[in-house]
Amino acid sequence: MIHILVTGATGQLARCLADYAPTFGTLHCTFQSKQELDITDKKALQQYFDRNTVDYCINTAAYTKVDQAEKEPEKANAINAEGARLLAEVCQEHHACLLHVSTDYVFNGEKRSPYVEVDATHPLGVYGATKRLGEQRVAETLPEHFIVRTSWLYSQYGPNFLTAMLKFASEGKDLAITTDQLGTPTNANDLAKALLEIVAKQSTAYGLYHYSNGGSATWYDFAKAIFEESGKIETVNLAQTDHYPTFAERPKYSVLDNSKFCNTFAMQTVPWRYSLQQLLSNMNY
Repeated sequence: MIHILVTGATGQLARCLADYAPTFGTLHCTFQSKQELDITDKKALQQYFDRNTVDYCINTAAYTKVDQAEKEPEKANAINAEGARLLAEVCQEHHACLLHVSTDYVFNGEKRSPYVEVDATHPLGVYGATKRLGEQRVAETLPEHFIVRTSWLYSQYGPNFLTAMLKFASEGKDLAITTDQLGTPTNANDLAKALLEIVAKQSTAYGLYHYSNGGSATWYDFAKAIFEESGKIETVNLAQTDHYPTFAERPKYSVLDNSKFCNTFAMQTVPWRYSLQQLLSNMNY
């Protein structure tokens, strides 16, 4: 049996991991929320690892409020950078492998072809900068690591863009959705399965990877697809805008190239719209 610690238990990715872990007969996952295990508290981390068997840790704990991070840089850094470092240090001390989830927001969006792992990073805001620093801390601390960048994560577990759009549809709201960002909506259920596959295979191909669903879309494209696939397109007044003001600057282009991930782990990613369609069907839309 392979013992996995999952941090950030109340988040959408951790909840998806909890759904799929039982389908892997060799994996035993333990889920810890921030209240149960704070990754910024090294003493608490050491005590947990001392008392429990941890072969792998999947770190989904993160400060993800992109706009709020501009007002709370210390808090974002404490979780995204220093918390990641402390977790890597304790994993090293206890001979555990760390799977650390990062973001497409480490890029500035000036490229116009999918980003590969060796492309230079240049975060535009505090969130992306602290996530990039977390990547660096993990990589320099623990050789046995997988850093997996993903993009535009959504699932049946809110809050996220999908659940927000479905809520707005139920309220019959007028919506103006931006077309000025191009990325890839990624189903957190797909990412959860991919992470568990890496552990189940006990891969030693450590390093940095990109994982998202296939294809690309604007936020407007994503919203329109949600309403079309859920049968709600007639209940909303959906408009597009080429500018939607936000407190934090976001990359205009952040499509990720998944080739390294697919080739290394012999896994294929599915097109984002097909994955959305499957999820909405499972949600009975």
